[in-house]
Amino acid sequence: MRSVIRTFFRGVRLVMTPFMLAQEKLSTPKGMERTPEEQAQVDEACRELALYQFRSCPFCIKVRKEIARLNLPIETRDAQHDANHRQALEQGGGKVKVPCLRIEHGDGQTEWLYESSDINRWLESRFG
Repeated sequence: MRSVIRTFFRGVRLVMTPFMLAQEKLSTPKGMERTPEEQAQVDEACRELALYQFRSCPFCIKVRKEIARLNLPIETRDAQHDANHRQALEQGGGKVKVPCLRIEHGDGQTEWLYESSDINRWLESRFG
């Protein structure tokens, strides 16, 4: 029974993925405008950030839209299809759960922030 349920949901995900990605493309907001100096500071700050995500995860799409809205050049890392990123997420964050924002602080400490709403709130408070 468990395998039937798992197969069903894999099929649903397979059918829904193209629609979700198309919806993301069509509804992603335009990035906010900054002066070149401000954008350079934001670009520098974003070098310390990385988003671990699955391409078709609805919560990851929510975070990617916020990243686009805030015009942030944050590196995205595919933890679904890249074994190295998946392993880094599990070892650093303690679990393979997406979305997860990896934040490297200036003092050398690394913070792993889970939950799309928490990530979006942090991004807004930091860059909004």
